[in-house]
Amino acid sequence: MSFLDYAPAPESRSVVTIESSYGLFIDGEFGPGKATFKTINPADEQTLAEVALAGSEDVDRAVAAARRAFPAWSGLPGAERAKYLFRIARIIQERSRELAVLESLDNGKPIKESRDVDLPLVAAHFFYYAGWADKLEYAGFGPAPRPLGVAGQVIPWNFPLLMLAWKIAPALATGNTVVLKPAETTPLSALFFADVCRQAELPAGVVNIVTGAGDTGRYLVEHPDVNKVAFTGSTDVGRQIARAVAGTGKRLTLELGGKAANIVFDDAAIDQAVEGIVNGIFFNQGHVCCAGSRLLVQESIAEELLDSLKRRMATLRVGDPLDKNTDVGAINSAAQLARITELTEAGDAEGAERWSPPCELPGQGFWFAPTIFTGVTQAHRIAREEIFGPVLSVLTFRTPAEAIEKANNTPYGLSAGIWSEKGSRILAVADKLRAGVVWANTFNKFDPTSPFGGFKESGYGREGGRHGLEAYLV
Repeated sequence: MSFLDYAPAPESRSVVTIESSYGLFIDGEFGPGKATFKTINPADEQTLAEVALAGSEDVDRAVAAARRAFPAWSGLPGAERAKYLFRIARIIQERSRELAVLESLDNGKPIKESRDVDLPLVAAHFFYYAGWADKLEYAGFGPAPRPLGVAGQVIPWNFPLLMLAWKIAPALATGNTVVLKPAETTPLSALFFADVCRQAELPAGVVNIVTGAGDTGRYLVEHPDVNKVAFTGSTDVGRQIARAVAGTGKRLTLELGGKAANIVFDDAAIDQAVEGIVNGIFFNQGHVCCAGSRLLVQESIAEELLDSLKRRMATLRVGDPLDKNTDVGAINSAAQLARITELTEAGDAEGAERWSPPCELPGQGFWFAPTIFTGVTQAHRIAREEIFGPVLSVLTFRTPAEAIEKANNTPYGLSAGIWSEKGSRILAVADKLRAGVVWANTFNKFDPTSPFGGFKESGYGREGGRHGLEAYLV
């Protein structure tokens, strides 16, 4: 062991009990679906549990339960609904260690991210929207805003519990009831949340969890008794959902893909920018819609910054997600690893120069080393398509106008980052970026009080903040 090596510091799996099988959570009870599927640990490919697969009849039952629960739930005074949300938030805090371990096992993300980022934000969203529940008439949506009814919500696998909180907390605060479908590869934390709802004594039918794959989500989205659809995921699926709900009168919000530009000017603090670049693309293995996957660096500092970035990347520790020292965990699935591999091979074929730090990857599971590509042009696939993995494409620019043009040269518009010591430059550039969120001298910072969403092929509607209430109110 060298001077700077870290001894393993594993979190114990025993802090959370994983059942051998899980049913659908409908009307306050767990029950069987039409079939089952397995969810695995992406770090070692071992089966974690068998999970019920919801068919169309199961989705019918879940929507019917939510409809039955709607009159009583929406009829409660806002202060009473708030009590349930506060209770849920406190239980999440109390059980956060269990949830963090469960999330890392099912998703592959490092335990320090589950523990220190995901879980605090999950609780914060429920606390925040609990505070709104009795103040809706003062939120700027008219004197008597009303809930829509039943919300059908479909969430992705990259932040399973956090995306659940983004969807469920505002829906419940505004008086709607919910049927939620988690991603097929990461259902366990949503099913754990069902137990949290029971522990909080949430009335039966207010929250229902149906697990399954794409067909289950399609049944939910197309169900005639769903009033509101909320989806976070790929742009391709978002297009399908938009077509499916067109003309139905359903309200729709979509938070889709991204290809964010992280712009570093020549007056930026290099070390600070490097930390932001690393956080922007290697956090959560790059499984982040708003990841800073395109680095735009001013030509005069490009060499210095890349040298510093490579030194920093060489310190990243890839491995066991439950090790508290791990910086980069497992890729979520074999399918996602194949997608990352295919696009990086395209980068090689198109003439970009690939670099990864020396990195010994585990022999079992789904892994990909942190990677950067230099010599990238805007025509390269790796500069245009969302890789959704720990892969950074580096481009250079000479003037602010060129940086803005390159940053906006994308079908996406979810996020961006600007690094400069000049506030006037930051504001001037941010004003010209077609992105829903622009970070200044930081990246990937979230807060429940701040709205999040995109432009163009990154979707429409906003989640978080006061804006996140609007999609659930008439």
